[in-house]
Amino acid sequence: MPETTGPAEAAEAAVSALYEELLLAWNRRDARGYAALFDPAGALVGFDGGQVPASEVADHLAPIFADHPTAAYVWKIREVRSLTGEVVLLRAIAGMVPPGQTELNPAANAVQSLVAQNRAGTWQVVLFHNTPAQYHGRPELTDQHTEELSQILRDSSTQD
Repeated sequence: MPETTGPAEAAEAAVSALYEELLLAWNRRDARGYAALFDPAGALVGFDGGQVPASEVADHLAPIFADHPTAAYVWKIREVRSLTGEVVLLRAIAGMVPPGQTELNPAANAVQSLVAQNRAGTWQVVLFHNTPAQYHGRPELTDQHTEELSQILRDSSTQD
C-alpha cells in the first residue's frame, strides 16, 4: 500500500525545497531569484548580522554578486517542523566552498534558520537567519560541522 503524506509532511517538504532553492539561487549569484523567494514582509539576517527587509534583498545582493567572487553553499538540513498549518521552521548547517577551490572554508561555517509561511498556496521566506558557526573554545564542533558537510561535498562530486 502506498504511503500517504499528510499536510504537515507536505508543508515540510515544500519548505525544504524552498530552502534549497534559496541556497541554489545564491550559488547561481542570482540576486533577483533569491529575493523572489521572500514574502514581501520578510527579512534576511546576513552572516555579518546585517538586517535587510525583503523589499531590499535584491538591491543588497546585486553589488555583492557583481563585485565579489562569492563562495558556494553546501548544506545539511537538521530539522523541519510545522509550527502551524501555514508556518514551518527549518534549521540547517551550511558551509562554503571558495571560488576556484574544492574544499570548505571552516571559517565560513554557519547555522541557518528559515521561517516560511504559506500564503495563498505559495511558500515564501518570512525570515532567513544566517549565523556564523564559530563554536568558541570547542574546535571539535568546528571539525564535526566541516566533516559532515565535506562528506556531502564528496558524495555530490562522485554523482557528477
